[in-house]
Amino acid sequence: MSKNKILITGTAGFIGFHLVKRLSLENYEIVGLDNINDYYDVELKYGRLKESGIERKNIEYDKLIKSSKYKNYRFIKLNLEDKEKVDSLFENEKFDMVCNLAAQAGVRYSITHPYSYINSNILGFMNILEAGKKNNIKHLVYASSSSVYGLNKEIPFKETDNVDKPISLYAATKKADELFAHTYSHLFDLKTTGLRFFTVYGPWGRPDMALFKFVKAISENKPIDVYNYGKMERDFTYIDDIIEGVFKIIRYGEKQKEIYKIYNIGNSSPVGLMDFIKAIEKITGKEAKKNFLPMQPGDVSKTFADVSELIKDFNYKPSISVEEGIKKFVEWYLEYYVFKENN
Repeated sequence: MSKNKILITGTAGFIGFHLVKRLSLENYEIVGLDNINDYYDVELKYGRLKESGIERKNIEYDKLIKSSKYKNYRFIKLNLEDKEKVDSLFENEKFDMVCNLAAQAGVRYSITHPYSYINSNILGFMNILEAGKKNNIKHLVYASSSSVYGLNKEIPFKETDNVDKPISLYAATKKADELFAHTYSHLFDLKTTGLRFFTVYGPWGRPDMALFKFVKAISENKPIDVYNYGKMERDFTYIDDIIEGVFKIIRYGEKQKEIYKIYNIGNSSPVGLMDFIKAIEKITGKEAKKNFLPMQPGDVSKTFADVSELIKDFNYKPSISVEEGIKKFVEWYLEYYVFKENN
Protein backbone atom coordinates (compact mmCIF):
# COMPACT_ATOMS: atom_id res chain seq x y z
CA MET A 1 0.00 0.00 0.00
CA SER A 2 1.30 3.43 -0.86
CA LYS A 3 1.81 5.78 2.01
CA ASN A 4 -1.29 7.77 2.89
CA LYS A 5 -1.55 10.88 5.02
CA ILE A 6 -4.66 10.95 7.18
CA LEU A 7 -6.12 13.53 9.54
CA ILE A 8 -7.95 12.00 12.49
CA THR A 9 -9.91 14.50 14.56
CA GLY A 10 -10.77 13.75 18.18
CA THR A 11 -7.60 11.80 19.02
CA ALA A 12 -7.72 12.77 22.70
CA GLY A 13 -11.16 11.14 22.66
CA PHE A 14 -12.13 7.51 23.15
CA ILE A 15 -12.51 6.20 19.59
CA GLY A 16 -9.90 8.53 18.08
CA PHE A 17 -7.28 7.40 20.60
CA HIS A 18 -7.83 3.75 19.70
CA LEU A 19 -7.86 4.46 15.96
CA VAL A 20 -4.43 6.14 16.17
CA LYS A 21 -3.10 3.05 17.93
CA ARG A 22 -4.50 0.79 15.18
CA LEU A 23 -3.35 2.89 12.23
CA SER A 24 0.11 3.33 13.73
CA LEU A 25 0.63 -0.36 12.91
CA GLU A 26 0.01 0.38 9.23
CA ASN A 27 1.77 2.48 6.61
CA TYR A 28 -0.09 5.71 7.36
CA GLU A 29 1.20 9.15 8.18
CA ILE A 30 -1.16 10.37 10.90
CA VAL A 31 -2.01 13.84 12.13
CA GLY A 32 -4.28 13.83 15.17
CA LEU A 33 -6.36 16.83 16.18
CA ASP A 34 -8.29 17.66 19.36
CA ASN A 35 -9.29 20.79 21.27
CA ILE A 36 -9.19 18.91 24.63
CA ASN A 37 -12.39 20.54 25.88
CA ASP A 38 -13.68 20.04 29.42
CA TYR A 39 -16.97 18.23 28.66
CA TYR A 40 -15.52 15.50 30.88
CA ASP A 41 -12.30 15.11 32.90
CA VAL A 42 -9.45 16.50 30.80
CA GLU A 43 -6.99 14.39 32.81
CA LEU A 44 -8.35 11.31 31.05
CA LYS A 45 -7.87 13.03 27.69
CA TYR A 46 -4.29 13.94 28.56
CA GLY A 47 -3.83 10.38 29.78
CA ARG A 48 -4.85 9.03 26.38
CA LEU A 49 -2.50 11.46 24.66
CA LYS A 50 0.36 10.44 26.96
CA GLU A 51 -0.34 6.79 26.13
CA SER A 52 0.01 7.82 22.46
CA GLY A 53 3.38 9.47 23.10
CA ILE A 54 2.14 13.06 23.31
CA GLU A 55 3.36 14.85 26.45
CA ARG A 56 1.09 17.45 28.01
CA LYS A 57 3.95 19.89 28.62
CA ASN A 58 4.62 20.07 24.87
CA ILE A 59 1.04 20.88 23.83
CA GLU A 60 0.36 24.37 22.55
CA TYR A 61 -2.53 25.63 20.45
CA ASP A 62 -1.91 25.27 16.70
CA LYS A 63 1.44 23.52 17.20
CA LEU A 64 2.21 20.11 15.67
CA ILE A 65 3.94 17.74 18.11
CA LYS A 66 5.69 14.49 17.24
CA SER A 67 4.76 11.39 19.19
CA SER A 68 7.53 9.74 21.18
CA LYS A 69 5.78 6.37 20.77
CA TYR A 70 4.50 6.23 17.19
CA LYS A 71 7.02 7.42 14.60
CA ASN A 72 4.27 8.21 12.08
CA TYR A 73 2.02 10.23 14.42
CA ARG A 74 1.87 13.97 15.09
CA PHE A 75 -0.72 15.81 17.18
CA ILE A 76 -2.13 19.33 17.06
CA LYS A 77 -4.41 21.08 19.54
CA LEU A 78 -6.97 22.96 17.48
CA ASN A 79 -10.64 23.94 17.46
CA LEU A 80 -12.50 22.75 14.37
CA GLU A 81 -14.49 26.00 14.55
CA ASP A 82 -11.25 27.92 13.88
CA LYS A 83 -11.71 28.04 10.11
CA GLU A 84 -8.51 29.94 9.35
CA LYS A 85 -6.36 27.46 11.27
CA VAL A 86 -8.19 24.43 9.85
CA ASP A 87 -7.75 25.72 6.30
CA SER A 88 -4.06 26.35 6.96
CA LEU A 89 -3.58 22.84 8.34
CA PHE A 90 -5.18 21.25 5.26
CA GLU A 91 -3.18 23.43 2.87
CA ASN A 92 0.13 22.71 4.60
CA GLU A 93 -0.33 18.98 5.17
CA LYS A 94 -2.03 17.88 1.93
CA PHE A 95 -4.10 15.10 3.51
CA ASP A 96 -5.23 12.18 1.39
CA MET A 97 -8.03 11.25 3.79
CA VAL A 98 -9.85 12.55 6.85
CA CYS A 99 -11.55 10.62 9.64
CA ASN A 100 -13.65 13.12 11.59
CA LEU A 101 -14.41 11.73 15.05
CA ALA A 102 -14.30 15.05 16.91
CA ALA A 103 -17.71 16.14 18.16
CA GLN A 104 -19.56 17.42 21.16
CA ALA A 105 -20.99 14.16 22.48
CA GLY A 106 -23.76 13.37 24.93
CA VAL A 107 -27.54 13.30 24.56
CA ARG A 108 -28.44 14.84 27.93
CA TYR A 109 -25.76 17.55 27.84
CA SER A 110 -27.26 18.81 24.56
CA ILE A 111 -30.44 19.78 26.40
CA THR A 112 -28.60 22.27 28.62
CA HIS A 113 -25.66 23.28 26.38
CA PRO A 114 -27.09 23.53 22.84
CA TYR A 115 -24.52 25.92 21.41
CA SER A 116 -21.66 23.54 22.16
CA TYR A 117 -23.25 21.18 19.63
CA ILE A 118 -23.86 23.84 17.01
CA ASN A 119 -20.27 25.08 17.24
CA SER A 120 -18.55 21.70 17.19
CA ASN A 121 -20.90 19.40 15.28
CA ILE A 122 -22.25 21.88 12.73
CA LEU A 123 -19.72 24.68 12.26
CA GLY A 124 -16.71 22.42 12.90
CA PHE A 125 -17.97 19.78 10.48
CA MET A 126 -18.67 22.41 7.83
CA ASN A 127 -15.08 23.61 8.11
CA ILE A 128 -13.89 20.04 7.53
CA LEU A 129 -16.10 19.71 4.45
CA GLU A 130 -14.94 23.02 3.00
CA ALA A 131 -11.26 22.30 3.63
CA GLY A 132 -11.64 18.79 2.23
CA LYS A 133 -13.29 20.13 -0.90
CA LYS A 134 -10.67 22.81 -1.48
CA ASN A 135 -7.78 20.40 -0.99
CA ASN A 136 -9.19 17.47 -2.98
CA ILE A 137 -9.08 14.82 -0.27
CA LYS A 138 -9.89 11.32 -1.51
CA HIS A 139 -12.26 10.24 1.24
CA LEU A 140 -13.97 11.72 4.30
CA VAL A 141 -15.05 9.21 6.94
CA TYR A 142 -17.04 10.78 9.78
CA ALA A 143 -18.82 9.84 12.99
CA SER A 144 -22.58 9.89 13.00
CA SER A 145 -24.61 8.17 15.72
CA SER A 146 -27.34 5.62 16.37
CA SER A 147 -29.14 8.53 18.04
CA VAL A 148 -30.34 9.69 14.60
CA TYR A 149 -32.93 6.88 14.64
CA GLY A 150 -34.82 8.78 17.35
CA LEU A 151 -38.41 7.61 17.66
CA ASN A 152 -38.11 4.85 15.06
CA LYS A 153 -40.06 1.76 16.07
CA GLU A 154 -38.80 -0.71 13.46
CA ILE A 155 -36.13 -3.06 14.89
CA PRO A 156 -33.34 -3.58 13.95
CA PHE A 157 -32.41 -0.10 12.73
CA LYS A 158 -31.52 -0.06 9.03
CA GLU A 159 -29.65 2.64 7.14
CA THR A 160 -32.65 2.96 4.81
CA ASP A 161 -35.00 3.87 7.70
CA ASN A 162 -36.45 7.36 7.83
CA VAL A 163 -34.51 9.39 10.41
CA ASP A 164 -36.51 12.61 10.41
CA LYS A 165 -37.60 12.39 14.05
CA PRO A 166 -34.56 13.02 16.29
CA ILE A 167 -35.39 13.52 19.98
CA SER A 168 -32.22 15.31 21.09
CA LEU A 169 -30.22 18.20 19.71
CA TYR A 170 -27.18 15.92 19.60
CA ALA A 171 -29.05 13.55 17.27
CA ALA A 172 -30.27 16.47 15.17
CA THR A 173 -26.72 17.73 14.63
CA LYS A 174 -25.56 14.26 13.58
CA LYS A 175 -28.44 14.00 11.12
CA ALA A 176 -27.50 17.45 9.82
CA ASP A 177 -23.91 16.27 9.28
CA GLU A 178 -25.19 13.41 7.13
CA LEU A 179 -27.19 15.88 5.05
CA PHE A 180 -24.24 18.24 4.66
CA ALA A 181 -22.04 15.31 3.59
CA HIS A 182 -24.62 14.21 1.03
CA THR A 183 -24.72 17.72 -0.42
CA TYR A 184 -20.94 17.97 -0.74
CA SER A 185 -20.73 14.50 -2.27
CA HIS A 186 -23.37 15.45 -4.83
CA LEU A 187 -22.12 18.94 -5.66
CA PHE A 188 -18.36 18.54 -5.40
CA ASP A 189 -17.71 14.84 -5.98
CA LEU A 190 -16.35 14.50 -2.44
CA LYS A 191 -16.46 10.88 -1.28
CA THR A 192 -18.02 10.66 2.20
CA THR A 193 -18.84 7.77 4.53
CA GLY A 194 -20.89 8.29 7.69
CA LEU A 195 -20.70 5.80 10.56
CA ARG A 196 -23.64 5.44 12.91
CA PHE A 197 -21.93 4.17 16.07
CA PHE A 198 -23.91 2.04 18.52
CA THR A 199 -23.01 2.35 22.26
CA VAL A 200 -19.24 1.95 22.09
CA TYR A 201 -17.50 0.80 25.28
CA GLY A 202 -14.14 -0.48 26.46
CA PRO A 203 -10.84 0.61 28.08
CA TRP A 204 -10.17 4.37 28.05
CA GLY A 205 -13.92 4.94 27.57
CA ARG A 206 -15.85 8.11 28.37
CA PRO A 207 -16.83 8.82 32.00
CA ASP A 208 -20.35 9.86 30.96
CA MET A 209 -21.13 6.41 29.53
CA ALA A 210 -23.06 3.76 31.48
CA LEU A 211 -20.28 1.19 31.94
CA PHE A 212 -17.81 3.75 33.28
CA LYS A 213 -20.37 5.26 35.66
CA PHE A 214 -21.53 1.85 36.89
CA VAL A 215 -18.03 0.46 37.54
CA LYS A 216 -16.93 3.68 39.27
CA ALA A 217 -19.99 3.74 41.54
CA ILE A 218 -19.79 0.03 42.38
CA SER A 219 -16.07 0.27 43.19
CA GLU A 220 -16.82 3.20 45.52
CA ASN A 221 -19.85 1.45 47.10
CA LYS A 222 -22.18 4.13 45.76
CA PRO A 223 -25.61 3.58 44.13
CA ILE A 224 -26.03 3.53 40.37
CA ASP A 225 -28.84 5.31 38.52
CA VAL A 226 -30.89 2.85 36.47
CA TYR A 227 -33.12 4.70 34.00
CA ASN A 228 -36.52 3.58 32.70
CA TYR A 229 -36.53 1.27 35.73
CA GLY A 230 -34.07 -1.00 33.95
CA LYS A 231 -36.35 -1.66 30.98
CA MET A 232 -33.80 -0.71 28.34
CA GLU A 233 -31.69 -2.51 25.74
CA ARG A 234 -28.50 -1.34 24.11
CA ASP A 235 -26.44 -2.67 21.22
CA PHE A 236 -23.22 -2.49 23.25
CA THR A 237 -20.22 -2.66 20.90
CA TYR A 238 -16.66 -3.25 22.10
CA ILE A 239 -14.09 -0.70 21.00
CA ASP A 240 -11.82 -3.19 19.18
CA ASP A 241 -14.73 -4.34 17.01
CA ILE A 242 -15.55 -0.72 16.20
CA ILE A 243 -11.94 0.09 15.34
CA GLU A 244 -11.57 -2.88 12.99
CA GLY A 245 -14.69 -1.74 11.16
CA VAL A 246 -13.42 1.83 10.85
CA PHE A 247 -9.99 0.60 9.77
CA LYS A 248 -11.44 -1.53 6.98
CA ILE A 249 -13.42 1.44 5.65
CA ILE A 250 -10.30 3.61 5.69
CA ARG A 251 -8.06 0.91 4.20
CA TYR A 252 -10.43 -0.51 1.60
CA GLY A 253 -12.64 2.51 0.96
CA GLU A 254 -12.00 2.28 -2.77
CA LYS A 255 -14.24 -0.82 -2.80
CA GLN A 256 -17.14 1.38 -1.78
CA LYS A 257 -18.63 2.32 -5.14
CA GLU A 258 -21.06 4.95 -3.88
CA ILE A 259 -19.66 8.44 -3.44
CA TYR A 260 -21.98 8.93 -0.44
CA LYS A 261 -22.61 6.11 2.01
CA ILE A 262 -23.96 5.57 5.53
CA TYR A 263 -23.18 2.48 7.62
CA ASN A 264 -24.45 1.21 10.94
CA ILE A 265 -21.51 0.00 13.01
CA GLY A 266 -22.58 -2.00 16.06
CA ASN A 267 -22.65 -5.46 17.59
CA SER A 268 -26.11 -6.33 16.24
CA SER A 269 -26.93 -8.10 19.51
CA PRO A 270 -28.82 -5.94 22.03
CA VAL A 271 -28.34 -6.60 25.75
CA GLY A 272 -30.87 -5.77 28.45
CA LEU A 273 -29.68 -3.12 30.89
CA MET A 274 -30.29 -5.35 33.91
CA ASP A 275 -28.33 -8.19 32.28
CA PHE A 276 -25.53 -5.72 31.58
CA ILE A 277 -25.50 -4.70 35.26
CA LYS A 278 -25.51 -8.36 36.37
CA ALA A 279 -22.45 -8.99 34.20
CA ILE A 280 -20.66 -6.06 35.87
CA GLU A 281 -21.62 -7.39 39.31
CA LYS A 282 -20.29 -10.84 38.46
CA ILE A 283 -16.97 -9.52 37.17
CA THR A 284 -16.43 -7.03 40.02
CA GLY A 285 -17.72 -9.44 42.67
CA LYS A 286 -19.93 -6.70 44.09
CA GLU A 287 -23.68 -6.19 44.04
CA ALA A 288 -24.74 -2.77 42.79
CA LYS A 289 -26.98 -0.54 44.88
CA LYS A 290 -29.62 0.45 42.34
CA ASN A 291 -31.51 3.72 42.18
CA PHE A 292 -34.37 3.09 39.74
CA LEU A 293 -35.48 6.19 37.82
CA PRO A 294 -37.81 7.11 34.91
CA MET A 295 -36.59 7.57 31.35
CA GLN A 296 -34.38 10.60 30.77
CA PRO A 297 -35.40 13.26 28.21
CA GLY A 298 -33.90 12.59 24.79
CA ASP A 299 -33.24 8.90 25.51
CA VAL A 300 -34.64 5.81 23.79
CA SER A 301 -35.56 2.41 25.23
CA LYS A 302 -33.80 0.20 22.68
CA THR A 303 -31.06 0.31 20.05
CA PHE A 304 -30.31 -2.53 17.63
CA ALA A 305 -28.06 -2.20 14.59
CA ASP A 306 -28.61 -3.98 11.30
CA VAL A 307 -24.97 -4.25 10.12
CA SER A 308 -25.62 -6.34 7.00
CA GLU A 309 -24.35 -3.55 4.72
CA LEU A 310 -21.04 -3.34 6.56
CA ILE A 311 -20.72 -7.12 6.50
CA LYS A 312 -21.46 -7.23 2.78
CA ASP A 313 -19.09 -4.44 1.78
CA PHE A 314 -16.24 -4.88 4.28
CA ASN A 315 -16.62 -8.33 5.87
CA TYR A 316 -17.27 -6.72 9.26
CA LYS A 317 -17.22 -9.26 12.10
CA PRO A 318 -17.78 -8.08 15.68
CA SER A 319 -16.49 -10.82 17.95
CA ILE A 320 -16.10 -9.56 21.54
CA SER A 321 -18.88 -10.65 23.91
CA VAL A 322 -20.28 -8.23 26.47
CA GLU A 323 -18.84 -10.34 29.31
CA GLU A 324 -15.35 -10.27 27.79
CA GLY A 325 -15.61 -6.57 26.99
CA ILE A 326 -16.73 -5.64 30.49
CA LYS A 327 -13.90 -7.71 31.96
CA LYS A 328 -11.34 -5.84 29.85
CA PHE A 329 -12.81 -2.50 30.88
CA VAL A 330 -12.82 -3.38 34.59
CA GLU A 331 -9.19 -4.51 34.39
CA TRP A 332 -8.23 -1.20 32.77
CA TYR A 333 -10.30 0.86 35.23
CA LEU A 334 -8.75 -0.79 38.29
CA GLU A 335 -5.25 -0.37 36.90
CA TYR A 336 -5.70 3.22 35.71
CA TYR A 337 -7.70 4.62 38.62
CA VAL A 338 -7.71 2.38 41.70
CA PHE A 339 -4.16 1.00 41.53
CA LYS A 340 -2.71 4.38 40.50
CA GLU A 341 -4.49 6.23 43.31
CA ASN A 342 -3.29 3.73 45.94
CA ASN A 343 0.37 3.85 44.87
